[in-house]
Amino acid sequence: MKTILIIDDEKPILDALAAVIEYEDYRTITAQSGREALAVVEGGALDLVLLDIKMPGMDGMEVLRKIKVINPSLPVIMVSGHGNIRTAVDAIKEGAADYIEKPPDADGLLFRIGKAIREAELLRENRDLRQRLGSRDRIVGSGQAMCAVMGLVEQVASTDVAVLITGDNGTGKELVARAIHNASRRGGCPFVDVNCAAIPHELIESELFGHEAGSFTGATQRRLGKFEQAEGGSIFLDEIGDMSEAAQAKILRVLETREIQRVGGAGKIRLDVRVIAATNKDLPAEVARGSFRQDLYYRLNVFPIRAPSLSERICDIPELALYFLDCFCKENDLKPRKISEDALACLKTLEWPGNVRQLRNFIGRLAILSKDGTIGAEDVLRARESVRVSPEKDISEECRTFEEFKEEAEKRFLVRKLAENEWNIKKTSEAIDMQRSNLYKKIEKYNLK
Repeated sequence: MKTILIIDDEKPILDALAAVIEYEDYRTITAQSGREALAVVEGGALDLVLLDIKMPGMDGMEVLRKIKVINPSLPVIMVSGHGNIRTAVDAIKEGAADYIEKPPDADGLLFRIGKAIREAELLRENRDLRQRLGSRDRIVGSGQAMCAVMGLVEQVASTDVAVLITGDNGTGKELVARAIHNASRRGGCPFVDVNCAAIPHELIESELFGHEAGSFTGATQRRLGKFEQAEGGSIFLDEIGDMSEAAQAKILRVLETREIQRVGGAGKIRLDVRVIAATNKDLPAEVARGSFRQDLYYRLNVFPIRAPSLSERICDIPELALYFLDCFCKENDLKPRKISEDALACLKTLEWPGNVRQLRNFIGRLAILSKDGTIGAEDVLRARESVRVSPEKDISEECRTFEEFKEEAEKRFLVRKLAENEWNIKKTSEAIDMQRSNLYKKIEKYNLK
């Protein structure tokens, strides 16, 4: 049975409201002052509060603010015999779920109570779901490469400047974008992601900016575009390098004016949206070829962040593998699996051209194939052909002479060992038994980064 706290300084009104509410099988608690009411709220176990605005001493607005401090998710419906639009707006801004005038219609009151309770329950369910699944959005990795990325995220999150995230496919560019959004003042507002490469050219304007009913064939009703859906929050333009030239011009105009116009609309709509973009392309090279607008590139590239490939963060592979294994088992209702140290070491020796995404999928496959609950090195080796590329074969195909082959093999060996040791020159030189001065020369020779 749902419990509703009714707060009003006039006892006849309290009794009348309680009688109406209890008729619908709600349990009621009454209070005739703000202090009495707050004591009840602090005791917990409430599903909704019905709060009079005009009360002697502590008025309803002050009580509302204090309730929201004690229990932010508790829905509060404000009741007033002297209602006006401004009062209603102020109440909603302070966190009220609804606002009704005295004397309330019984059916209307019960409808609004039921609606407010259902919405509060839905919000709690969504919050719980986000907490259970939110780990999917967590950036995993304590190595130097990812610590550097998270340092940049922390620096830029408090601002509203545009961010351009670059990196190969599967490196977690969207996770970086979400981390920026979640750490910013916009964290409680929408995060809207748009795959620019997946939207047909003829629909890009409607998809991003929305349209009015009747603006084109099939537009039977108004539709809000992605930018409007992100109002107050952030829009993530993934694969921005694949956007058509016409769409690039429109995005540039939005960045410059902070306004959009729906397809078929007559007026401009002012926006408060942060833009985060990402691409796996070399945009300066695209600019040089004329396939990407230089002015848009400069607008987007205010704060660049590069998501490192998995080959640059080999030290993170064990941590990532354990994390993905735990997530996969929970999401698929599997019994917890373990992974041996030998298996983790084996994973570090493989090549991951698909980066973190490929590793995640591979761990899922291992979890399914595991029979005794523990994944060993032999399990990794049996499945390795789906992820492993033979360096010898690649080099022999790429190199024309034996000297080129030797240099390419040396270069790849040094890159892997440097990555394994987080690019610590001293540790790497000791690990491969090479003098530091010689290692520095090799790094300079091959322009390793």
